[in-house]
Amino acid sequence: NMDSTLHYIHNDSDLSTNSSFSPEEERKSKVQDVVPQALLDQYLSMTDPSRAQTVDTEIAKHCAYSLPGVALTLGRQNWHCLKDTYETLASDMQWKVRRTLAFSIHELAVILGDQLTAGDLVPVFNGFLKDLDEVRIGVLKHLHDFLKLLHLDKRREYLYQLQEFLVTDNSRNWRFRAELAEQLILLLDLYSARDIYDYLRPIAFSLCADKVSSVRWISYKLVSEMVKKLYMASTSTFVVDLMNELVEKFCRCPKWSGRQTFVFICQTISEDDCLPMDQFA
Repeated sequence: NMDSTLHYIHNDSDLSTNSSFSPEEERKSKVQDVVPQALLDQYLSMTDPSRAQTVDTEIAKHCAYSLPGVALTLGRQNWHCLKDTYETLASDMQWKVRRTLAFSIHELAVILGDQLTAGDLVPVFNGFLKDLDEVRIGVLKHLHDFLKLLHLDKRREYLYQLQEFLVTDNSRNWRFRAELAEQLILLLDLYSARDIYDYLRPIAFSLCADKVSSVRWISYKLVSEMVKKLYMASTSTFVVDLMNELVEKFCRCPKWSGRQTFVFICQTISEDDCLPMDQFA
């Protein structure tokens, strides 16, 4: 998994490197006037492999942890000073380094703005989505925060990949699925009624039948919010289809657990006033 991820990151066409620059041009590309240049040079040298052997084995992780703060201090106009270092860290062999970046990529996106995010961060984000679970959880926990910063057409591309979050390296990792359900509740605001019905509904139904009760309880809330969102949409056929499917899939389920799920979903829908009572009836 890790090897394929690193291969993906290194070969992505959007990740332009400065390898074609002369040493002089490369040095100029890292010059700025916000902080003393020597201080920045010291920070950028933290990715040097020899530092890990002579200074601290986790120096690259410390570098990754501080990067959003350094980027905020320098400002987006000086991102060119940090871009190479960020890409080096994003392809680091240690998953802890990549995990640190995955947990902060949404913050960096806010600092850099939509253009730089689309060009320089989205390819790295895509690489993290294919990484180990320890790295993927970083992007999953802030999925809504990152996707809301993208343009609508770019954001829709990720609808096809949400299903992949149901698959983890360890099936007992139920917190991963619970986090997915939490994020899907937030994502309802970013997508149209058709997208919700076509892409998010199947995932929500799958989570409602999860083996772990904590995941199921969050999923009941997800389905109720989905009902609310689809009811408020101008195209009302989606909410009717969704309710018919709830009846068919859970209310008439041969297993008692499925019928119990139906009752809990109805409870959540009525408690949260997701539908007018006549429609509910």
